[in-house]
Amino acid sequence: MNQAGRQKIVAEVIVAGAGAAGLYAALTAAREGARTLLVSQAPLASTASYWAQGGIAAALGADDSVEQHQADTLAAGRQAARVSAVRVLVHESPSAVRDLISLGVDFDRDADGTLARGLEGGHSMRRVVHAGGSATGRRITRELSALAAEHPLITVIEQASARSLTIENGRCTGVMVSVAGTDAVTLTARATILATGGYAALWARSTNPPAAVGSGLTMAHAAGAELADLEFLQFHPTALLSETRNQGFLITEAIRGEGATLIDQHGERFVEELAPRDEVAAAVERRRNGEDGRPGGPVFLDMRKIDRAMFPNVFDKIEQAGIDPRREPVPVAPAAHYGMGGIVTDLNARSKVPGLLAVGECACTGLHGANRLASNSLAECLVFGRRAAIAALAEPAPAHEGQKTGETRPAMPTEPDPDPAATRDLLWRCGGIERDAAGLTELAASANPLVRMIAAGALARRETRGAHQRKDFPELDHELDFQHFVTGAEGELKRVRWE
Repeated sequence: MNQAGRQKIVAEVIVAGAGAAGLYAALTAAREGARTLLVSQAPLASTASYWAQGGIAAALGADDSVEQHQADTLAAGRQAARVSAVRVLVHESPSAVRDLISLGVDFDRDADGTLARGLEGGHSMRRVVHAGGSATGRRITRELSALAAEHPLITVIEQASARSLTIENGRCTGVMVSVAGTDAVTLTARATILATGGYAALWARSTNPPAAVGSGLTMAHAAGAELADLEFLQFHPTALLSETRNQGFLITEAIRGEGATLIDQHGERFVEELAPRDEVAAAVERRRNGEDGRPGGPVFLDMRKIDRAMFPNVFDKIEQAGIDPRREPVPVAPAAHYGMGGIVTDLNARSKVPGLLAVGECACTGLHGANRLASNSLAECLVFGRRAAIAALAEPAPAHEGQKTGETRPAMPTEPDPDPAATRDLLWRCGGIERDAAGLTELAASANPLVRMIAAGALARRETRGAHQRKDFPELDHELDFQHFVTGAEGELKRVRWE
């Protein structure tokens, strides 16, 4: 494994971000024979993907079909998902799973040796494959990280933070990174793939690691890329409530797929546990706040009938908080989990800026619409990670030093947020599960530029759709079906429909 020094480093492809999307994109590029730089802010196998408990949604069973997977994805997306992106995902995710198997990922199997398929919210049948139960993210990132570290064409640069993209004549020529707090190192390549993760940690209660504040989005926007669908932020219904340890730990909905139920303080069920996440999260929050016609109070996940052996790491985390899920219900509450919005890309992960691609949660193809279907995100990382790498190799080679035709400049993002803690509290209060114009107007005055863009999209979408729920506009506006609010490079907001 090589580390960068204080110099300019040239490769064919740069991948910034070492979660599932970045790792798979880097490996795909290297398997195609390309010299690849993989930039990781933390040591490999410690990214957000590592903690992903969901599996990979793929139509692999004889009783399933890509058409049914597509129908479920579109239904969850609430008439906002881009049909062409959905079609790509459902057709290519089965082959992505098979490729992971060939790379050494050991998926769970039934007694007869066939792939075990779990049931999760919004799916009409069992189609979610797991590795080690709820440790799927860990297994995948561990295997892919080992392969990346050992591949002769991949140079891994750990403890490196991407600071800005470099632009020459409107084309992205690479990225400037700070390695272990040292001076900036310039990385140059024919294409740069951002796989920097999402922005859900901007909210006060989140399942995400603290660094998931949309840095890739702000970096790309500063370079001229468009952002879209920022108002669609998914809240996971069952994050652990704890005063001791593991506050906000995500309790996978695969546990609900195996029979765990959501109950109130009186032990009564109040929601269909496997409805799409937007419905379940809203129902939990309303019951907690007494906004559903019943007195407010705590909500619990009853896991007492669940076999501990199926989800050992989940049970471990809950037990570390001093709760025994085999004997007592587990206190839960919704938390910010996944941003459907991000850097606008085409179906091959290309942004508006030539030479700049994006994949994973930092990207927005329109795939998820207003509400991501469970376990489509890891599938997205693989399917579009591969497409990103192939598209990157089709970009023109970088000019040699003596052949430059214009000035190379860093596209510097806006100054950092002066008070991140206040921003998180503001977002939770004004841009939480339910919003209204008054709160969003206050949010639009935030010192954080990304938060201002989130507020602009949420104000413009005067309706309730999926993860975006307006108390002052509680109905669906069919004039906004399949419409996306896009923020341009100059901050202008426009409404578009993608084919």
